[in-house]
Amino acid sequence: MPSNIMKQISADLESLNRSERKVAEVILADPQAATRSSIAVLARAAQVSEPTVNRFCKRFNTAGFPDFKLHLAQALAHGVPYVSRSVEPDDDSESYTNKIIDATIAALVTAKKTVDPQMINLAVDQLIQAKQIMFFGLGASWPVAQDAQHKFFRFNIPVVAYDDVLMQRMTAAASSTGDVIVIISYTGRTRELVDVAELARASGATVVGITAPNSPLAQHCSIVVEVDAPEDTDVYMPMTSRIMHLTVIDILATGVTLRRGPDFLKHLKGIKDSLKETRYPAKKV
Repeated sequence: MPSNIMKQISADLESLNRSERKVAEVILADPQAATRSSIAVLARAAQVSEPTVNRFCKRFNTAGFPDFKLHLAQALAHGVPYVSRSVEPDDDSESYTNKIIDATIAALVTAKKTVDPQMINLAVDQLIQAKQIMFFGLGASWPVAQDAQHKFFRFNIPVVAYDDVLMQRMTAAASSTGDVIVIISYTGRTRELVDVAELARASGATVVGITAPNSPLAQHCSIVVEVDAPEDTDVYMPMTSRIMHLTVIDILATGVTLRRGPDFLKHLKGIKDSLKETRYPAKKV
């Protein structure tokens, strides 16, 4: 793969056949959009067939369209691939510490502007009256699902979290009306989770997706809390996206707590008080 695939496409433009040139022109016109497109979307934009797109990709020494997109994203990427777009290879500890913290703050500001309170309200409506709640996540989304379970067990509703695909499928198939399954996926493109969402909906459960807008997963959820982080996890280590998802879980847990009313605070206090014997006294300042 050439170090700058964009230059290679431009250089080879005249040698491409008519159909392949159409593909090249669409990519060159908006390469960032190309990295987010499916092969079907790109083929439609170029007015060619999907096999033509695949042939075009293989001309540039890639295994096919997914591999081509990954290399294109790397060519467009800033920062250090597989680490973070916010840092540079020669950053010292002070620089990368500040950059990662600043990127996280910026991501949360984005979340504040883009997370829809109406969708939060709809999700809380379902969670507050659920017979049981299940949180599903894979990869970097699994710790978020665990955190959700750790918060929601307090609400006197049966709560589980699974990262095993087989358990997710069986639980979804066994669910019914009144059950709520929360599926967490930054990309929304994980096939297994999309399949699980379909199974759960077919069984009568309500599926809440915490995921990217217009993703395959979003299309199969009953309620979607959209999280659109400026982080390409195909290229970089998941960082800011995970923090945004954790914050959404905090927001949902807060919403459920407030709906329970003031009397429920006694229950929460009892849970906190149960931990006193496990801790050394706090040092007085």
